Amino acid sequence: MRAVVQRVASASVVVDGHETGRIARGFLILLGVEAGDGEADLAWLVGKIHRLRVFPDPQGRMSLALGDIAGEALVVSQFTLLASTGHGNRPDFLRAAKPDEANRLYLAFVERLSQLLGRPVATGVFAADMAVSLLNDGPVTIVIDSRLRE
Repeated sequence: MRAVVQRVASASVVVDGHETGRIARGFLILLGVEAGDGEADLAWLVGKIHRLRVFPDPQGRMSLALGDIAGEALVVSQFTLLASTGHGNRPDFLRAAKPDEANRLYLAFVERLSQLLGRPVATGVFAADMAVSLLNDGPVTIVIDSRLRE
């Protein structure tokens, strides 16, 4: 699993003219599920993001996690995070999981993060054409990959 985690002041997602998710301060998480990803990838990535200390403490150091600031999360599925551009200029997405499996793991990710935070997690709509808006805070953008454990 690959995630792009953006620290935001706010974020929202709109599908077919209807807002499906909106958050204030927290994380916008773009999530890509790779073929072969499983429970270990899911558990590691959810835990890593939950514990990620990128919010400023009173001294201005990035030492607080999402739960420490009572932050919110918006998770948007994005298979294009698994694109390969190694051959030519048109990307292929062969590394991305099949839609049924990707959706299952996406929903499990959202549920686990919600449990860890103790509140609902906002989402986009799986496989939909979405308009994502955000006010990046920092900017702080972190790429995390469960296969690389980084």
